[in-house]
Amino acid sequence: MSDQSRERVLGRVRAAIGGQPADRERRVDAEYAALPRDYLAAHHDPAAHDIVALFAERAADYRAVVERVPASALPAAIARVLADRAATSEPAAKPGPPAAGDGATGVGGAGGAGTGGVRFVVPAGLPGEWLGRCAEDCPGAALVTDDPPLATAVLDAAAGVVTGCAVAIAETGTIVLDHGPGQGRRAVTLVPDFHLVVVRHDQVAADLPAAFARLDPARPHTLISGPSATSDIELVRVEGVHGPRTLHVLIADPA
Repeated sequence: MSDQSRERVLGRVRAAIGGQPADRERRVDAEYAALPRDYLAAHHDPAAHDIVALFAERAADYRAVVERVPASALPAAIARVLADRAATSEPAAKPGPPAAGDGATGVGGAGGAGTGGVRFVVPAGLPGEWLGRCAEDCPGAALVTDDPPLATAVLDAAAGVVTGCAVAIAETGTIVLDHGPGQGRRAVTLVPDFHLVVVRHDQVAADLPAAFARLDPARPHTLISGPSATSDIELVRVEGVHGPRTLHVLIADPA
């Protein structure tokens, strides 16, 4: 194509789409807003459905352990779950002062017990009141903070991790992390074999569009639908290959 022909074609394109980028964007936005939308926008309207109950049902379908507790009982529920998990887990090797790169600073700041015993990872920014009963109700567990970041070997040896979430999706039973405060970096929720996640009732969205409308697209997102599981060509299900083998969800209902 000659330069003259190329300019003629591009000139027609420019004339069709308008001159200034701002004008084009306004026109595209107006055309998008004018599209007819007489289709079903959502299968589960929060005004007509109990989307928290739906989320609990769908998450349980993925073999997650799901409990609904009043927000006022959340600290006791967390301590109970960790105590049950600690009772079936091996204690950390060489309990006592943390080793270099261990990151175990004791649970005084996190609301738990000492640095020995069975260890649970707590990301920075997790509400301290959530862990307020751990020292009393689960003295055999140690809560270690991931600040500075723990070594992968420490995460692998931990009995589990406790986090919050960014949003949960009722229609798919999915939990979304954006790795903000109280959620930790991605390795924290992928390496340990047990993940206890707290979902506030007001964090449950009806479906994917409603959930993504609450999220910042500039942040990284991890979508979790049940414990990690895969199957081979013979459809033999194996859990815990690519992430936690056990996912325990506590839904904090209004007190």
